[in-house]
Amino acid sequence: MNRRVLLVDDEPNVLHGFERLLRKDFEMVTALGPEPGLEAIREQGPFAAVVSDLRMAGMDGNQFLAQVRQLAPDTVRIMLTGQADLSAAIQAVNQGNIFRFLLKPCPRESMQQALQAALEQYRLVMAERELLEKTLNGAIQVLTEILGLVNPVAFSRAHRIKGYVSHMAARLGLEQAWRFELAAMLSQIGYITVPPDVLLKLASSEALSDNERELVAGHPRVARRLLENVPRLEDISAMIAGQSGDPAEGSSLVAMGSALLRAANDFDELVVAGSSRSEAASELERRSAGYDPKLLEALESVPIDSETRIARMLTVEQLQTGMVINQDVRAKNGTLLLSSGQLVTMTAVARLQGFARTVGIVEPFSVLAPQA
Repeated sequence: MNRRVLLVDDEPNVLHGFERLLRKDFEMVTALGPEPGLEAIREQGPFAAVVSDLRMAGMDGNQFLAQVRQLAPDTVRIMLTGQADLSAAIQAVNQGNIFRFLLKPCPRESMQQALQAALEQYRLVMAERELLEKTLNGAIQVLTEILGLVNPVAFSRAHRIKGYVSHMAARLGLEQAWRFELAAMLSQIGYITVPPDVLLKLASSEALSDNERELVAGHPRVARRLLENVPRLEDISAMIAGQSGDPAEGSSLVAMGSALLRAANDFDELVVAGSSRSEAASELERRSAGYDPKLLEALESVPIDSETRIARMLTVEQLQTGMVINQDVRAKNGTLLLSSGQLVTMTAVARLQGFARTVGIVEPFSVLAPQA
């Protein structure tokens, strides 16, 4: 558990005093003033808690802790203040800028109790992060794998969309990229209400009837209805609903997620139709439909499976997880089992093995394998 505490004050005697009193109980780091404190956050973090004096030269504690909140939002913030500044400290607490404030002079016991509470708060925050990033992400991964077996066409596209979104988020240095990746994984879930023959027509760029186009265009709304009542997926469902280009409802995080999904979907449509990365990005730019130029620039360097892997003809027994299906895999009775572009997972391999032992599979088939 992280027990690192940053103490910031512009009085050396205060820093030395607290460091001497608390170093046996916590991993103490001190900074003489707000600017060195921010430097410590950037270069020596993460810290479980930061304690700052209110009255400091150049930048007061409120301003300093506001910047700490931007640099390290998970770090718990505590303020030290004199009796004369009590109203300012209370206002800071009420505005949500700090976790707790302590009055000077602060006894060792009071500081120790406050820091123990801060460390517990930090532990809870990180546990919540792990729940969202790992547990929830893992559950959604299993769900999308299962749905991929039911609807291979839609979820082979979801695999590609996730790759594009991950690449754009990394190139732009976006925070909370896992949320965007989660939205990408679920971005095609609305297609479960679209008949398979319509999806096959869509994948092969065949003309759709008016009713079919309306059904396809409504898949983001279907996804939102499916997901909006699931706890902790409210932002994700809003991102997916906005991928069609309608104004995104919610925070700037939701708006960015919708923009990523929209660019990834339209880019994928062009690449599947035969365009290169640069051609697809240039076409989106020519459309003048409000795509963020930074997203299009990032897409020009996105790895494409067909360019970064080697095509091989394999049987089911030779198939390995991590490969990508390069042509539709069908059972001998014509059932579509895996769609071109679908990532091979343990679940996919198990399904193919089951069909191979019973109905039979048309093999060998083409896959894209990592280069040696």
